[in-house]
Amino acid sequence: MRLIYLLLFMAPQVLLYRYLWERLPNPTRPRQARIARAALTVSFVVFNVPWIFVAQRVLFGTVWGIGWIPFTGPWVAWQLLGWTFLALVVLYLALKALLWLLGRLERWQLGRVDPVVAFELSDVPAVQLTRRQFLARGTYAYAAAGAALSTYGIWSAYRLPVLTRRTLAFPDLPAAFDGLRVLHLSDLHAGMHLGEDRMQAIVAQVNALRPDLILQTGDMIDISPDYIPAYVRAFRDLSAPLGCFTVLGNHDHYTGPAAVARGVRDAGQILVKNRCEVIERSGALLALLGIDDPDNWKADDPQEAFVDRALRQAPPEAFKILLTHRPGAWDSAVPRGIPLTLAGHIHGGQFYLPVLGWTPGRLITKYVMGHFQRGRSQLYVSRGIGVVGVPIRVFVPPEIELFELRRASE
Repeated sequence: MRLIYLLLFMAPQVLLYRYLWERLPNPTRPRQARIARAALTVSFVVFNVPWIFVAQRVLFGTVWGIGWIPFTGPWVAWQLLGWTFLALVVLYLALKALLWLLGRLERWQLGRVDPVVAFELSDVPAVQLTRRQFLARGTYAYAAAGAALSTYGIWSAYRLPVLTRRTLAFPDLPAAFDGLRVLHLSDLHAGMHLGEDRMQAIVAQVNALRPDLILQTGDMIDISPDYIPAYVRAFRDLSAPLGCFTVLGNHDHYTGPAAVARGVRDAGQILVKNRCEVIERSGALLALLGIDDPDNWKADDPQEAFVDRALRQAPPEAFKILLTHRPGAWDSAVPRGIPLTLAGHIHGGQFYLPVLGWTPGRLITKYVMGHFQRGRSQLYVSRGIGVVGVPIRVFVPPEIELFELRRASE
């Protein structure tokens, strides 16, 4: 079964290579055709070298850690571009089939053929060459645009997080917490693609904002416990007057929850696991409800049991903030009257099409990124800081958020 999956995933690359081998070179210029085919072969070989490592992992081991293979960013970008280009070729061929069908109908009904249809179906060599030139120029333009987009995506994955500032208003916010500045961190993924130097830069960026409170919603470590010491060294300098509170994410569980929890505490943070931490200011109470990752693959898991367990420990009069790695828990927060939920997990899908408004994250959750509101309850889903497996972010830059909580009139 693994071999079948591997062959199915490789098939589009082979089909695309064979199609371009036959259609791209100009047969009237043999020398240029040989050069074009040689360049095409070199490109496909170079960008598919990682298949050697991936095939080995898929057939004889585990796919975890594939993202650690050097240069996976350009390789995965190549795969995505190849699938997209193949889809465009299929669309082009479907259009040709439709034009052929229209031509047959026009000849049968009208005795003549529309000029556009006649051009597309013509067997005249000059016309065929024009179509070949169109395909060649389209292919080169697509490759250039794809290379530029991939370069941007890889650069974006390694840049420092973009700061999102937002004011959140709540009618039931105690006056003592009016103007509270909350810094939200999520999905750091300390690992091969995010080392100690960059972690220190992120900590300096956060501290320069001088937040009152720092809340972190999971996935601090990416798979390996070897990166926990670097995380501790960098994040022990994180500072806020009311402290830093953290919950675990699914990748922290893959790494080892006990080891990550120990690292979080060694970094001076307070781990909130299916319980409540209360902050008091001028007699008013702020209840931080932290829930653990459910350790399953259920999409938009509401995690009712975890939410209820933490909520039972909260003073009824306290203003409540739910900290969860997965945003699906908001579906439990809304009916329970929790005013604010902070989450992460999806990274905005790491790929976003601005015009269509689509991201692969929508295949996992309806809460991909950004601000949501239902009644008096609000949710913010962070795009996160790090990446999963593939070091690429296309139109989904890394993010940290600084919220100012304000008391709204009834």
